[in-house]
Amino acid sequence: MSGLGYAAYQNAERRKRQLPIYKGGLVISTWDAGISANAAAWKALESGGNALDMAEKGVNVTEADMSNCCVGLGGRPDRDGHTTLDACIMDSKGMAGSVMFLESIKHPASVARRVMEKTPHVQLVGEGAYQFAIAEGFPHDDFKSEESQKAWKKWLETSEYKPIINIENHDTIGLLSMDTNGDLAGACTTSGMAYKMHGRVGDSPIIGAGLYVDNEIGAATSSGLGEAVVRTCGSFLVVELMRQGATPQEACEEAVIRIQKRHSNFKDFQVGFLAVNKAGQIGAYAVQKGFEYALYKEGENKMYKSESLMK
Repeated sequence: MSGLGYAAYQNAERRKRQLPIYKGGLVISTWDAGISANAAAWKALESGGNALDMAEKGVNVTEADMSNCCVGLGGRPDRDGHTTLDACIMDSKGMAGSVMFLESIKHPASVARRVMEKTPHVQLVGEGAYQFAIAEGFPHDDFKSEESQKAWKKWLETSEYKPIINIENHDTIGLLSMDTNGDLAGACTTSGMAYKMHGRVGDSPIIGAGLYVDNEIGAATSSGLGEAVVRTCGSFLVVELMRQGATPQEACEEAVIRIQKRHSNFKDFQVGFLAVNKAGQIGAYAVQKGFEYALYKEGENKMYKSESLMK
């Protein structure tokens, strides 16, 4: 696919009217951690929760998995040995919350939800985000993964900054949820790229980059090299392409092509996008082979392999 032309979505409004709103509920999330995240999201729905509850409770499971190298307090530290967390959340009303560069708090996605619901702001960063979390009753947590600390000390021997594609380079769980009213929400949370510069923030907590939800159209999330996603406003781009009539799959493919065109070194990194529209149609596409996602729909919670630009 060389890119979507105007002909692919010139009848966007007509196509939107033809698509019925899916009300069976679904969850889609990045990587194999998504299986357990999806299950928790679905349990939240069955317990009476809405799409926002599904998104939060789903990613909370991954944040609590201290063996995960890329999410939560068990994630790989930055080059100075600090594990700093980033997360955002977005609801069906277009409201959003985000925390960045947060330390010693187990569930940054839940803090992001409190930012959205209890403050006039969208983003809180660093010490301010930590102070807010403590004030909201989130406990301080000094957990440090022995495995991650050992890996960091090994990395210090060479200090070579070249994250491994599909391992240290995916660094996120992004989750999109749709409840039985057909409403959408999403969350994205990460410990950031392994051995990043102290203070680095990628796409995951940035609304429009790592996550975007438009309840009229659909939702999208990303995983991979955050800098490439930020430069293209990737998740917002996917949703806007769907607004113009593209299917979720077409929109994800076009977003990857935009990244390819902007980055001469695209063969050296991974970025993957997931998308869902109001009809419950799914899209997934990545720069490199190996991008996987979990989909919970119609009673099945299964892993799928995404198509990719690089074959």
